[in-house]
Amino acid sequence: MPRTPQPHPIDGILVVDKPRGKTSHDVVEAVRRIVGFRQIGHLGTLDPLATGVLVLALGRATRLARFYAGRRKRYICAARFGFATDTYDADGEAVSSDSAPSLDPARMQEMASRFIGKIQQVPPAFSAKKIHGRPAHQLARKHKPVDLAPIEVEVYEFRITGVEGSVARFTAECGAGTYIRSLVHDLGKLHGAGAHLAEISRTAVGEFTIDHAIPIEELVADAKAGNLSARVISLENLLPELPSAVVLPVLEKRIRHGAKFNLPLAQIQPGQTTVAQGAPQQLDSGDWKPPRLRVFNQQGHLIAIAEPVVPRTYQPLLVLDSPR
Repeated sequence: MPRTPQPHPIDGILVVDKPRGKTSHDVVEAVRRIVGFRQIGHLGTLDPLATGVLVLALGRATRLARFYAGRRKRYICAARFGFATDTYDADGEAVSSDSAPSLDPARMQEMASRFIGKIQQVPPAFSAKKIHGRPAHQLARKHKPVDLAPIEVEVYEFRITGVEGSVARFTAECGAGTYIRSLVHDLGKLHGAGAHLAEISRTAVGEFTIDHAIPIEELVADAKAGNLSARVISLENLLPELPSAVVLPVLEKRIRHGAKFNLPLAQIQPGQTTVAQGAPQQLDSGDWKPPRLRVFNQQGHLIAIAEPVVPRTYQPLLVLDSPR
């Protein structure tokens, strides 16, 4: 029996509003079924407890994932004080009795402020961090020792927005690799009563905000109506902060072969400096990154990401195949 032909992948970014209780892998598999192809990756997972922005790269957009590795993230959360858990969140087992303290907002903000900046953070034992090639959570579930070294992360905002009894609500903005669960766990230790993450919703990953996010149910309806592609952010609209240039066919041919190419300064257009409401004011975290360039052909298709090697001379870092 002949195989049923598979649809061509859609190229671009799809921002999903992840529901609570689903893993990021669950969402990726659901979207694969909806779109009919498997070439889908994500730009950072969310725990099952979490809701909100899950950024999926579709088709050729998966090749751009490395340029998003340092994007800052924003969250709105609730921390329950009185006891810690083994997973550092509400899905875990309590590791002490509940003291149910009454929280003082001013004191909570003073303590939270101590975590702003570059800090050393130990990832949760129930995490995907590797120990001798195995995810830490596999060892933790078997009650085996989990020894994770502290890592340096950066917290840009940790603001208490309200206190209700033993629950503190807050917003946070952090760099890549930061665990909000660990942040709350460490805040609980500083307070003295212990704490765990009770609620978490990611509201932004770089320029992708909750306003872009679409529930799975709406994606199913869009697919049935044939409107799914309208929900996808095209390749041409990705990495908007990078400057861009449109090249002639003779240069396009060189670039597609990975060769260096020259561009006059006047041909380069500046990148976008404004960000969406709700997005971090600065998109990336971490160290300085070299200047890069989005390269488009005469048809308006993104063909490459390049990097300057000497003034006005660029080397392609990534060359995209022609659209199908």
